[in-house]
Amino acid sequence: MQEPVDNPADFLEYVEIVAKSDLEKLQGTWQMIAFEMDGQKIPPGSASIVIEGNNFTSLSMGAEYAGTVVVDATSKPKTFDVKFHKGPHKGATSLGIYELDGDTWKICIGLAGVKRPTRFAAAPGTGHALETLTRALDGAAPKQVQPAGEPVAELEGEWFMLSCFQDGKPMDAKICASARRVFGGSQTTMFVFDQVYMKSRFTVNRAGTPRAIDYLDTNQLGIYEVDGERLRTSLAAAGQPRPGDFTATPGDGRTVSEWSRRLRSEPRP
Repeated sequence: MQEPVDNPADFLEYVEIVAKSDLEKLQGTWQMIAFEMDGQKIPPGSASIVIEGNNFTSLSMGAEYAGTVVVDATSKPKTFDVKFHKGPHKGATSLGIYELDGDTWKICIGLAGVKRPTRFAAAPGTGHALETLTRALDGAAPKQVQPAGEPVAELEGEWFMLSCFQDGKPMDAKICASARRVFGGSQTTMFVFDQVYMKSRFTVNRAGTPRAIDYLDTNQLGIYEVDGERLRTSLAAAGQPRPGDFTATPGDGRTVSEWSRRLRSEPRP
């Protein structure tokens, strides 16, 4: 048990030692497994955070965020501050709280300018995000394969989400209604609430039925089929084998979704 620290100089040294200990434990790559923002649960996709020293890089939301992180492991709950030096929030600071339990890291963080959360929740209107991350395995990063640069005509353009199941569970209706995907050349970008959610290079193999699609930057293997103005995709979890069909069963880890080229304002048959 830690003895009481009465001398101010000794206390500051104690704080520095404890903070350094937690920062050392956070070193490496963390993969996001759950994400909630302002009361909305959003699939985490390929989001990850890399900690090197007191620097961080967030490879998520289709953009690269980078900056510095300062932790205070003596607070209850433990706190951290991030200062963005790169990305859409460059120059801003966000305040958060965290829990660290072995290879699981739970954080609740406010948007830039929002007060620090006091509990692990992301209620509507708070501007707080609740994230759960797990330590990535060594060598888990996807291989940097160079895709063919030619566009895939049947996928090219903008698609609007009609339905989505993740791990056998239906996606929140509000998220579905806001989601759209754009295929352009050898890259696909998904938007949720008009914010970039996922961006990846991809390749396809149209030799089989159903056709195969590989998301290179998220390390996901999948299948797809296009029927007129409708697109169906079935994607395995990162690093898992390619699905063989478009079924969605609880526990399968798949993301099975249906999309339409038709604008949402147009009537559906």
